[in-house]
Amino acid sequence: MSENPNQNLNPNQDQDLNPNQDQDLNPASALAPELEERAAALDSADELGKLREQFVLDAGSDPAADAAGVYLDGNSLGALPRSVPGRVADVVEREWGQLRIRSWTESGWWTAPERIGDRIAPIVGAAAGQIVVGDSTSVNVFKAVVGAVRLTGGPEAGRDEILVDESTFPTDGYIAESAARMTGCTLRAMAPAAMPGALGPRTAAVLVNHVDYRTGRLHDLPGITAAVRGAGAIAVWDLCHSAGALPVGLDEHGVDLAVGCTYKFLNGGPGSPAYLYVAERHQGAFDSPLPGWNSHAEPFGMRPAYAPADGALRGRVGTPDILSMLALEESLKVWDGVSVDAVREKSLALTDFFLECVAAHVPAGSVTSVTPEEHAERGSQVALRCDGAAAVMDELIARGVVGDFRAPDVLRFGFTPLYVGFAEVERAARVLGEVLRSRS
Repeated sequence: MSENPNQNLNPNQDQDLNPNQDQDLNPASALAPELEERAAALDSADELGKLREQFVLDAGSDPAADAAGVYLDGNSLGALPRSVPGRVADVVEREWGQLRIRSWTESGWWTAPERIGDRIAPIVGAAAGQIVVGDSTSVNVFKAVVGAVRLTGGPEAGRDEILVDESTFPTDGYIAESAARMTGCTLRAMAPAAMPGALGPRTAAVLVNHVDYRTGRLHDLPGITAAVRGAGAIAVWDLCHSAGALPVGLDEHGVDLAVGCTYKFLNGGPGSPAYLYVAERHQGAFDSPLPGWNSHAEPFGMRPAYAPADGALRGRVGTPDILSMLALEESLKVWDGVSVDAVREKSLALTDFFLECVAAHVPAGSVTSVTPEEHAERGSQVALRCDGAAAVMDELIARGVVGDFRAPDVLRFGFTPLYVGFAEVERAARVLGEVLRSRS
């Protein structure tokens, strides 16, 4: 028996369907039952499918049911793990309500940022002791970009340029621009694929999104990182749309610094704290632009002069947000025993199958995929360009298929392998076809 639990999850295997066909198929045609049967077979073979019961979801898991409960927006907000409410209640009622200040030590509140960082580490391919949890993604991007410039010596050492992904999430761009002004650097925006050719002796830092939030394109982390390091610069990766959906390999690929959120594929809850990765080789020299008492070598010494703590701890700033942090810690337990490689294989199978179902159910010419077909270039989402996309998504949500819209014309569907099944994927494409037909 293969060690790969998803060995049978390739929806393109032994099939005659042409995903590029021009037919305007009716969902009631002979093809629809075939897709439903294949979806049921794929769900039956899916060993990750049993994880779904650990999440609070609608009744969309019944293939015979209506489309209600198809949640394809885990790339914006992950579903609630069932064990989290009880854990949060205990934190509030017992740890805070009864133990009060004693919980900083007796309940492990003080060590939560690095302890939870060590839980995230294997999901993103990092050894323990390199990730600290806390603050928002935006704050951690600021720490990382300014810290990266300082690691190279910055303008004083002739390193006065920051490169940024031109399609980056807007906040990353805003912060990169501010960091450039604060450090005396210039900012250049460009496509990630062009970055290796643009590097030079003036490059200090490079900020890239691992997966494009609009299109789902997966950028070349190993290649870009190697090129950046070869040029003597520092690579900063934003993992918000990749961590928990595919292997990242921070240590394996020599990434310098990375940041990420925890409320998407890691299911930490709305506004759950982000994290900062500082490779061990950089920890002794990492100079955070936000020194706080929590990252002081002697936090309770109340010294007037700042002295940074050792290791990843110097990425901390102020008092940890304990309630949301411990909810995140509980949510990460669903990853116990889960292979990220198996998650990636299922993710690709889900997105392949969705594209196939869209080709079958959706009127020809009504949508265009802007997500790369090549697996090596695809994250765990599918983005479809569509006229009137905002209104289409509103109608989909009203009919129980939850994705999201990105201006000006993109329908975005995220696939969280821990709880999304193939029958749901087929139903989502079928409902999309029905909505588009009703508008024609």
